[in-house]
Amino acid sequence: MDRITLEPGKRGGRPCIRGLRISVYDVLAMLSNGMSQDEVLEDFPELTREDIMATLAYAADREQQVYSLKVQ
Repeated sequence: MDRITLEPGKRGGRPCIRGLRISVYDVLAMLSNGMSQDEVLEDFPELTREDIMATLAYAADREQQVYSLKVQ
């Protein structure tokens, strides 16, 4: 997970990949819209396959977290 960075002021504080201005959301959106990993890498040559896998792992980890809501 050291590939995913959070920096105040960069991309609104959203999680990004290795300090680049490419957010986790950007990559997830491309993949969920049907782009292949190769197509993502063509659009963003500064990324690696490991970056894409870290993005997926980050999303899976966030999904696994349990949130409790207090009903008022």
